[in-house]
Amino acid sequence: MFERDIPGEIEKFSVNPFLWLVPLILSGIGILVITSTTSPTSFVNTGTPFQMGIKQLTWLGVAMAGMYVVYLVPLKFWYKWSGVILVCMWVFAWLPIIPGVGESIGGARRWVRIPGLGMSIQPGELLCLAVALHVSKLLSKYDAASYEFKSFVRVGLLTVICAIPLLCQPDLGTMVLVSAVAMGIYVERICWRYPVIIGGVLLGITLPLLIIFEPYRMRRITAFLDPWSDPLDKGYQAIQGLIAFANGGMWGMGLGHGFQKLNYLPAAYTDFIFAAVGEELGLAGTLCVIGLFAFWFAQTRVTYFRTGSGFEAAMTWGIALTVILPLAINVAGVTKMVPLTGMALPFLSYGGTSLVTMWARVGMLLRLEKESRMGADMA
Repeated sequence: MFERDIPGEIEKFSVNPFLWLVPLILSGIGILVITSTTSPTSFVNTGTPFQMGIKQLTWLGVAMAGMYVVYLVPLKFWYKWSGVILVCMWVFAWLPIIPGVGESIGGARRWVRIPGLGMSIQPGELLCLAVALHVSKLLSKYDAASYEFKSFVRVGLLTVICAIPLLCQPDLGTMVLVSAVAMGIYVERICWRYPVIIGGVLLGITLPLLIIFEPYRMRRITAFLDPWSDPLDKGYQAIQGLIAFANGGMWGMGLGHGFQKLNYLPAAYTDFIFAAVGEELGLAGTLCVIGLFAFWFAQTRVTYFRTGSGFEAAMTWGIALTVILPLAINVAGVTKMVPLTGMALPFLSYGGTSLVTMWARVGMLLRLEKESRMGADMA
């Protein structure tokens, strides 16, 4: 499977620059909008220091360094150690609920505070990537015609086990993301029948129960269905997000001139940064962001078809899903197509964990591209 990973030979081959250039542009847009939405006045006309933007720029430097380190790791490492990595990330995902270790924000314990560094890590981000790697390995061993149900049961059990610590935090959004990524890889590798039929039935039973027995989730559903029934509390964030899009119109109010920076919209630089883009850069800006993601996803498909089949193809598809699905969930929530989940917008939202893990994915894709090109050129 990995015969083409020959030390010394691999560096002769180039990679698709769009795999890293497009995320760099998206990260740059994110830094601009973060700077704008966290500044008390328009930075177009002032020389105010912009701490949040500078922090995110620093994280971008760390993330790109991490990308290069991950790029240097051969694919056979991820294949060999994916199970160990998944177990470690699963154990790590329990830390947020341990008193004195986890950090509570907004009523959820999804973060682990790193003493002395003034930063927090969200284990769910790492667990999602670990699931994608290990499911890619598991399903690369099966023949679609012989092991459809057996492989579905294995992936399903793995997903349930990984969902337990996420539900305890609670983090329903990441749990849904992990399940969607695992089943998405299964559909690509094996077939669509079991995820759609069995997975659909189980989801239809369990998801309503998870919502009913958690009051905050029920409030989010109510706010989604009718935010104007309680515009100052449950529906406040959804309404302000829509107002931000309305303020932006076609071309936006201009960087630094949006109203949501005045704290009308909570989390304007994190979960709702897409709404901030809509207000300051308009419909044109939001379509540009979506277009960049679509172009990047198309480039991952080129890599996917070049890798052929097996672990490399499944890994390429899985990594792409861990970026595109959070994008879809975030945009759908902000635009009121689905209930809000607190999902970060890849490459744009403020936060070190999200940015570093997203760029780690880019490093993996670059390695996949490198090794697939070498295999094609040496064939």
